[in-house]
Amino acid sequence: ERWLTTVRAVDPDVIATLESNQWWQDTVFADLRAAYPHAVEVPQEDTYGMHLYSRLPLEDVAVRRRVDDIVPSIEATVVLPSGSRVTAYVLHPMPPRPEFNQHTDRRDAELILVAREVAARREADPARPIIVAGDLNDVAWSRTTLLFQRLSGLLDPRKGRGPYSTFHADYWPLRWPLDHVFHSDDLRLLHLERLGHVGSDHFPIHVAFVLDPAAAPYQNAPEAEADDREDAAAVLDEAAKRAAERDPEEEPAPEER
Repeated sequence: ERWLTTVRAVDPDVIATLESNQWWQDTVFADLRAAYPHAVEVPQEDTYGMHLYSRLPLEDVAVRRRVDDIVPSIEATVVLPSGSRVTAYVLHPMPPRPEFNQHTDRRDAELILVAREVAARREADPARPIIVAGDLNDVAWSRTTLLFQRLSGLLDPRKGRGPYSTFHADYWPLRWPLDHVFHSDDLRLLHLERLGHVGSDHFPIHVAFVLDPAAAPYQNAPEAEADDREDAAAVLDEAAKRAAERDPEEEPAPEER
C-alpha cells in the first residue's frame, strides 16, 4: 500500500520495478492495469524479476538475457502523444557475490554490451532518444559506470545536482547511488527526485524529461576516449574467461540470489 500510494501521488507515465515476482504481478500491479494498459511482465522468484507499466503505447518490446539466463532486461519503445518515440532499457545486472565466487565480470559485461547497443542505435538513428534505467549494482563514479557512459554517450542527470543515494533505505549512514537513469542529450531534465521509503531496501527514483533536440549541443554528452573500446573488449574477454572456468555447483540456489 505504501508503494501504491507513492506511485499514485507521483502519477508517472511509465513505471519500472525490479525484484518483482508473481505475487506483485497478481496483487499490487493488478490495481494499476486500468491506468497503465501497456505492460511488459517478467515475474521471477529469484530477485531478478522486473515489470514495466506504461499509459503510453509500447512498441518493439523485447526481453533480453545477455549474460545469464536468469537475469533479464527489458527493451521497449515508448510512443509519446506527439508521435515521437523514446527507446527505454530497464536493467538489473547480477551483483558481485564473493561468498559464491561471483565477481563483477557478469555485471560489467552486461553494462558494456548495453553501452555498445546504445551507441550503435544512436549511430543508426541519431534522432531516437534513449533512456537506460535500473539498479546497476554499481556506484555512479565507478570505472565501469563511467566507461558505460562514455561508450553509450548517455548523460547522468545527477551530475552537478547530488548523489541521490538509493541503497540502503534503512541505514542512513551507509547509502550508495546504485539506482541510475541515464539519457541521451536530446532529452532535457525537468525533474529528479529520490522518493520516500516504501518498505523496500531501495528508495524509488522519479525522473521527468522533456524531449528537446535543441538542447543537445549544450548538454556535453560524454564521448568515448581512445582506449575505451580496448577496455570494453578486455571486460568482455574477462567475462568470457570466467564463464568458461565457472563451476555450476558454485552458483547460488534461486532463493539465495
